[in-house]
Amino acid sequence: MTTAVAAHGLGVRFFFDRQHRVVTPALARIRRRVTDLWGLRNVSFSLAAGDGIALVGPSGSGKTTLLRTLAGVLTPDTGSVEVRGRVASLLSVEAGLMNALTGRENALLLGVLGGLSRREAKRAVADIGERSGLEEVFDNPVSSYSQGMRARLGFAVTEHARPQILLLDEVLEALDLEFRDYVVARAEAVRARGGIIVAAGHDHSMLARLCGRAILLQEGTVSADGDFDDVLSAYTASGASSSGDVTGA
Repeated sequence: MTTAVAAHGLGVRFFFDRQHRVVTPALARIRRRVTDLWGLRNVSFSLAAGDGIALVGPSGSGKTTLLRTLAGVLTPDTGSVEVRGRVASLLSVEAGLMNALTGRENALLLGVLGGLSRREAKRAVADIGERSGLEEVFDNPVSSYSQGMRARLGFAVTEHARPQILLLDEVLEALDLEFRDYVVARAEAVRARGGIIVAAGHDHSMLARLCGRAILLQEGTVSADGDFDDVLSAYTASGASSSGDVTGA
């Protein structure tokens, strides 16, 4: 099976009640005063083995929604999405971590939840501790970890699964410079063996290291798709780039 990702006319719609809480489509049909918002609308693109693509755009433009749809967390309301290959995703700093458990216990739990047998997960734990660089605090509760340490642990668990498709959200921006170099090296290894990287965030220098291509999302639609520098220039020229975006190192 050839690794590939493709979206065709992809649309994702959210419904909100009067308290601005997200409700399911089924509840939306029976409740009054429900409003809706398209998180993605008519999004189309394709990725082949060895590709790396960055999702750029202002906050609320649909980057995280698109990543969650590719990960299978959200179901499209229109169009279709095709993902061929073993997927691993790191879409938040928490990464499913449980504060009361230690780093070691979280690594074991996430390994089992990721499809490993208990025996396989136990064998993987030592490697995850080493990859994350958290061996000295691996038996401390995750509640004592900084955001960067949580991101390190989450990425080490994700990367251990040897994914063919790696989805990364803004968690990369919580990492220190040394571990960022490690992430870039591991992402390059994924692509070198025919995998695909899809990464989103506001640290454009980091995204440029991971990807040669970019998609600019604005209000849930694709405004530009092409060479990373060209798309970033289009983003800057549009005036939509927020002051909080990090374009430096």
